[in-house]
Amino acid sequence: MNTAFHPSPTGGDPIRAILDAPGPCVLAVIAGVEGPSYRPLGAMMAVMTDGSRIGTLSSGCIEADIALHAGEALAAKTPRLIRYGMGSPFADIELPCGGGLDILLVPHPDKDALDQVAQLTASRATCCMQIDIESGVIIVQDQGTTARDGQKLMVRFDPAIRFLIFGKGPEASTFAALVQSAGYPNLLLSPDTETLQAGNAASCQTRHMTQQGFPEDLQADDRTAIVLFFHDHDWEPPIMQGALQTDAFYIGSQGSQRARDNRIATLKAMGVSAADIARLRGPVGLIPSARDAGTLAVSVLAEVLAVAMQMPRT
Repeated sequence: MNTAFHPSPTGGDPIRAILDAPGPCVLAVIAGVEGPSYRPLGAMMAVMTDGSRIGTLSSGCIEADIALHAGEALAAKTPRLIRYGMGSPFADIELPCGGGLDILLVPHPDKDALDQVAQLTASRATCCMQIDIESGVIIVQDQGTTARDGQKLMVRFDPAIRFLIFGKGPEASTFAALVQSAGYPNLLLSPDTETLQAGNAASCQTRHMTQQGFPEDLQADDRTAIVLFFHDHDWEPPIMQGALQTDAFYIGSQGSQRARDNRIATLKAMGVSAADIARLRGPVGLIPSARDAGTLAVSVLAEVLAVAMQMPRT
């Protein structure tokens, strides 16, 4: 699996912060990792003129010092490469993980290039940003992997994992609230008003369903997970039949083994191929027979992310 940078809405998007800032900023990027590290190669942080920060590059042990160096780089208008941990000249700053980090500071980053990245990621397109470590010049490309080659640092941006959540009851609304709180884009679809109200209360995007089936106008790319939480299992086969026509990397449903077997039998009768049926997951979750909505939600989210981590990226 290739490493890619995914800005977290809960921790702030450094690129968006720089684009929205009224004054000059510094883009701080992990340009080298030796040994263990809290954050991966390519992770980013924005440092504002007043020293405030959006994003993190460690567990909190170097951010304040990075902000000081960022101010100096901003004044000098030249990029800087700073070493922390193993081999660092800053003996008084230790990394708890025991590794080493190279942090690239790019003052006055090219906002046109950053805006291009922002637009591509907003449209759920993969892109790559090449940074010249010496000059700070940024070039946006459509292919590549996160890596450093001499004085060139490549950072890949993949679309965030997105969740389409179908269902009725606390299991559906609790799972939607969990992924929303974790910062993942999501949409809760339900025929039940109370379920939608619970989703709205958690700031989730919602959509009322008036008929069984996968909405024709709903798109699902290969970074989308589709999860069903129905006790009335009659809703599931028509939704799954449509979901299987998409590129979603995860399609699963809650329920017992018996419910799964009945679901598969119905899908076969509907003409769904064995290859498509093999894509389905269920009962969903890493914890067998979860008995409450909260445990089930955590269990399913963990399973989806575990599957996502194994996806090959080209």
